[in-house]
Amino acid sequence: MGLGNAFSLLRFIANHPLNRDHKLAALGRFARWQISQRIWNEEVVHEWVNGARFLVRRGEAGLTQNVYDGLHEFADMAFLLHLLRPEDLFVDVGANAGSYTILACAAAGAEGYAVEPVPATYARLSENMRINHLEERVKSFNMGLGEKPGSLEFTSDQDTVNHALAEGEAAANSVKVPMTTLDLLLEGRRPTLIKIDVEGFETPVLAGASTTLRAPTLLAVIMELNGSGSRYGYDEGRILESMVGYGFQPCTYEPFERRIKKLDGKNLNEGNTLFLREQGEIEARLRSAKQIELHGKRF
Repeated sequence: MGLGNAFSLLRFIANHPLNRDHKLAALGRFARWQISQRIWNEEVVHEWVNGARFLVRRGEAGLTQNVYDGLHEFADMAFLLHLLRPEDLFVDVGANAGSYTILACAAAGAEGYAVEPVPATYARLSENMRINHLEERVKSFNMGLGEKPGSLEFTSDQDTVNHALAEGEAAANSVKVPMTTLDLLLEGRRPTLIKIDVEGFETPVLAGASTTLRAPTLLAVIMELNGSGSRYGYDEGRILESMVGYGFQPCTYEPFERRIKKLDGKNLNEGNTLFLREQGEIEARLRSAKQIELHGKRF
């Protein structure tokens, strides 16, 4: 880690909503993790939220942020925890090692579908499902999603930013995996919440999910929109138009106040944007959710 990246990371940790009132404790967690991993370099089982846990080792950026911060993507992860109920279905597209699936299915008790294309990362996802005893509650798939069935080639050595290769893009390490559509994968099942984190490949994923997106039981979509679609020639403005066409409003969430704030476009302050509909039902769920305590904060 370069010096500039280290300062950026420390600043993020210190100013995280769950850390900003206890900065020294947060920086202490960071220091203990870094020192222990340099001495022992061992895989650790991290006890997380509501009895959920995950396996983590040095270098797993998404998971180690949860060690430092409690909930790395605080607003979106808290929204998930406040929204979901045990009778719900959660779909995690681009699940990586499974942070969101663990929260949805181990901490909130929902059922889940988790889709992760990179085989090594999928193996990590499977380990995290196993240690949370989620094999019966979560269906995991080692494949990609797109507009139609086929295959996709992915980078395989870029941790949380592995992505489908664009036309003409070269990668030192890549892997070809099968691809289907979300509509075909779900076989008629109707989720309450979908998370999509596919590093710019959102357009074909959404094109293969039209039936699912129209289903009235789908209340919300958490989608990363970080400009990566440009590598494929996709326009994020059209994604926003498409989601509005399905009846969704782009929003952010304030977990401590349990308040939804509507946006005119994508969330410019975070990587993810919440797309919500049936706001009255969502607000009722958010208000009635049990409080969660983490890092000395209640939300």
